[in-house]
Amino acid sequence: MSTTYLELSQEGEGAHKFYEVTVDGLVVTVRYGRIGAAGQTQTTTFATAAKAQAAAAKKVGEKARKGYAPAVQGQRAPRAVTRRQVTSAPSTARAVAPVLWRFRTGSSAFGIHVDDERCWVGNQAGDVFTLDHTGDVLARYNLPDGVKCLVADDFWIYAGCDDGKVYDLSSKLPFAAYDIAADIDIFWLDIHEGVLNVSDQDGRLTVIDHEDEHQWARRSQGSSAWMVRADDRAVYHGHSKGVTAYAPDGGRELWHTPTTGSVLFGWQEADSVYAGTGRHVVQRLSKATGAVEATYACDGAVYSCATSPSGRFVFAGDSASSVYCFDQDGTRLWKLGTGGGSALSMQYHENRLYLVTTDGSLVCVDASEAAISAAHQGTVPAVRDVKLAAALPTYAPATAVDAVASVAQAPAGSIVVECVQDGGRVRVHVVSEGYDPSWNVQFPRAIREPGARYVVETLHAASGGFYRVRGDIRRLL
Repeated sequence: MSTTYLELSQEGEGAHKFYEVTVDGLVVTVRYGRIGAAGQTQTTTFATAAKAQAAAAKKVGEKARKGYAPAVQGQRAPRAVTRRQVTSAPSTARAVAPVLWRFRTGSSAFGIHVDDERCWVGNQAGDVFTLDHTGDVLARYNLPDGVKCLVADDFWIYAGCDDGKVYDLSSKLPFAAYDIAADIDIFWLDIHEGVLNVSDQDGRLTVIDHEDEHQWARRSQGSSAWMVRADDRAVYHGHSKGVTAYAPDGGRELWHTPTTGSVLFGWQEADSVYAGTGRHVVQRLSKATGAVEATYACDGAVYSCATSPSGRFVFAGDSASSVYCFDQDGTRLWKLGTGGGSALSMQYHENRLYLVTTDGSLVCVDASEAAISAAHQGTVPAVRDVKLAAALPTYAPATAVDAVASVAQAPAGSIVVECVQDGGRVRVHVVSEGYDPSWNVQFPRAIREPGARYVVETLHAASGGFYRVRGDIRRLL
């Protein structure tokens, strides 16, 4: 039996990973992942020992050409990971919120996203679950490390993880879409038009483009940057000294506003950003000037906040397991107990408030006026505790895709793309007619191979002058 162990760790380039190949007779075992983690394992059996040795040598050669080098396992320090340490006291509210259903994920959870079709929740065990709005669990994704947050960028859903990767969950199988530099201790992420914005423990903001390449970085006046939100006009960065807005192209500072306490969470609407702070308030800031437009006073440190469309109502969750609703001018309308820990993330959708709490639960609260009024009178619905289905579909990150012999075997209207060598990088361009062949295609790096062709279901043009894939990807033989 022989083993080759390689590492790639380059500060500022997003690399901090290992690759190990073991040959034992006819069996080749590949183990790979973040330095310091157990990683993922793939095993292949070959017809002869010679073929096994040749396959292993090819894999090692491919990694060496990408910059991997022999290393001694355990000598290089693992990636720095800060897991948010929070306390959660019992609620001081006189009544409990009208919870419709609760799903316990099994581990502390921060990530949440709710759209018209599904509810998404990600936890520190690396699990992401999707549920429908009635609380039935639809699918489970097993990611290699803890989920920091879930973010949506139009159709695309992404999970930022402690292994330094951001996974695209928009297709049936998740793919690693971005690889964040090893010297960045990730606190929060946002993605806008394919551009990734990362805030970290040191109060930095790092911007990475659709080709997973570093664009610019800025160090703020503070630290512990738990907030980053982005739109066409700016990137809004919240940290211990307030909120700073930067121009998305180049990172020029547009404005800085000190907040009442360190920023612990952020939200945005079209013209305003909302900063939840450790000094018991949510503050609404103008995106144009940074001026504080309204303050929403809670009774504890604000762990999360959200709004109804256009900011008509503002919601907040505090460190004492309470959830609040305010009118847009700052008038408190109600305060209720969550019935199960403090809300670390939240989102409002269609008269319901979805919370991810300190005990790792996704909670659905009926936020309609009638339900809240009844709750204040002591009448709440019986909570439905959601259980996992025995045959739940489970998906892990993919490093390969299904193949088709011709475009005719792919779904109607599929588009052909090709991997091309461009200096030291492998880019992806469109082959099919009707598209700009000079534009790059945002494409999973794990399956890029010079000369390889793929068929994709749909391509969308992004404002930055590139294409984004929507739907399944198949290799063209």
